[in-house]
Amino acid sequence: MDITAVKDYCSTLPGTSSKLYGAPSNILVYYVGGRKFAYFKTSEPEQWRFSICASPERFLELTDVPGIKPARYMARFRWVTIVDVDTVPAEYLQELINWSYTKAFSGLSKRQQSTLAGERSTHSLQPKWSRGSA
Repeated sequence: MDITAVKDYCSTLPGTSSKLYGAPSNILVYYVGGRKFAYFKTSEPEQWRFSICASPERFLELTDVPGIKPARYMARFRWVTIVDVDTVPAEYLQELINWSYTKAFSGLSKRQQSTLAGERSTHSLQPKWSRGSA
């Protein structure tokens, strides 16, 4: 997967939005329900480095892989930076993106999750009793 394919993939996940931040941060951030799940650095010298959240086990695994390092300022939250997305197999990269997306999605309220998933709330607004039964 190249940079364009990764950006397209992130954009197609349900409920995803993106925002481009200018200086001083210079990042393109992908959100689900207002929670960040991935971002690209957009300025030199780290232009198009891609960062995602990882599980505690995966964080240790990934930071041992050449070309993947702890994300600057976000490593304490188990974010990793992939220096060149072209070097990571597409299926593996999609799996990592999906995990980060799911982690962000699961942090949303149930109401936000159902809204973003396009589901109607199953909570009935009708009372369970009728006025005539008392």
